[in-house]
Amino acid sequence: MSVAILGAGAFGTALAIAISANGPVTLWGRDISWGRENPRLPGITLPDQVTVTADLQAATQAGTLLLALPAQALGAFLSEHADLLQDKWLVSTAKGIDLTRLTGPSTLIAEVCPKATIAVLTGPSFAADIARGLPTALTLACAEDRAAQALQQMLSTPVLRLYRTPDVTGAELGGALKNVIAIAAGVVIGAGFGDSARAAIITRGFAEMTRLATHLGARPETLAGLSGLGDLTLTCTSVQSRNFRFGQALGKGEDFDPATTVEGAATARAVTALAEKLGLDMPIAAMVAKLSQGGASVEHAAEYLMTRPLKEE
Repeated sequence: MSVAILGAGAFGTALAIAISANGPVTLWGRDISWGRENPRLPGITLPDQVTVTADLQAATQAGTLLLALPAQALGAFLSEHADLLQDKWLVSTAKGIDLTRLTGPSTLIAEVCPKATIAVLTGPSFAADIARGLPTALTLACAEDRAAQALQQMLSTPVLRLYRTPDVTGAELGGALKNVIAIAAGVVIGAGFGDSARAAIITRGFAEMTRLATHLGARPETLAGLSGLGDLTLTCTSVQSRNFRFGQALGKGEDFDPATTVEGAATARAVTALAEKLGLDMPIAAMVAKLSQGGASVEHAAEYLMTRPLKEE
């Protein structure tokens, strides 16, 4: 089955490069004036197996479409182009929760494309690493086992290893929620609170992730896998993470490039609203939502988290 990637950002381009090891891949983007070298991945030239196009109708002739679009842009894209996406295998790579609907990408896809086979590709990965051919392992979540096995074979390469799971909810929420905790970890380091405080934020943040995800039906072991703990570890400890760098800037009181997409900021707001609706306690997510909107100071956030009632772990 032919493969196309919709979204020519850094991650979509990196996936196109990696998957082209298995055969021809089409990469679609609204702006492809850069030709064979995406400025978001400097120094990396697209292989000949990758065809770049701005023609969405042509790109969607492929049977398998990877939706490499920002989480907050996915809903509008689906609604606008629903007629081109029906009866396809649609694989979302978005890591976020829609602010309007308070749902993940798979639910948005299912509502607009009810006949599509839906999967989620997520896990610890930086676009630059994938594009350079560095070994990477990801989670492929799909409720239909035969489709999951076919996609696993289709998208895995000698340096891109996919593990499959039927737990779409867990994989999707792990990828979304870790961005929120990565912002918090960045704040801790930017404010000079130290590595011990970062370890505490990662650990308690993971507890929040698991609390929400399992409440919504996810398997705890999914959160402990690549799409949860694995991705959380990566994004909370590397400056390659945009969410971590955004948090660092908040912690230092510095401005952050407004042109840079920070999925965790919007997701923090969505998570906070969802947690309130469900009656769940998610103090780190709530603080990240306030900090990212200028509704609290770093000092206030630290005091709030450190003076909460003492309890068992």
